[in-house]
Amino acid sequence: MNSPSGADACAPLTARPWQDRPGARLSGSCDLDTRQCLSAAIGVVTAMPGPVVHLDLSAVVFLDTAAVAALVRAAAALSGQGRRLLLHDPPYSLRKVVEMFPDECAALEVAA
Repeated sequence: MNSPSGADACAPLTARPWQDRPGARLSGSCDLDTRQCLSAAIGVVTAMPGPVVHLDLSAVVFLDTAAVAALVRAAAALSGQGRRLLLHDPPYSLRKVVEMFPDECAALEVAA
């Protein structure tokens, strides 16, 4: 799941498909420098078939507010289709944004 402009544009952020479920494992940082790569990864994941798609964020060290907003938009779009985006092991930065803006982040679902 490399960015259309090549792997170098995504060096601080990588996305690998999960083998046992529809989704991806992200690794690195989601910020201004990797926004295009994150958008491409979200696009691939949300296009996967199934009622639930997954994003493993356990190796993500940081998500800026724009990255959180992109996840919220993706989750809301899937919800509108009767589907779910399930986030696994989100980093502290995501949990903090959700805590500060619970209404705006209501579409996000984190695996228990």
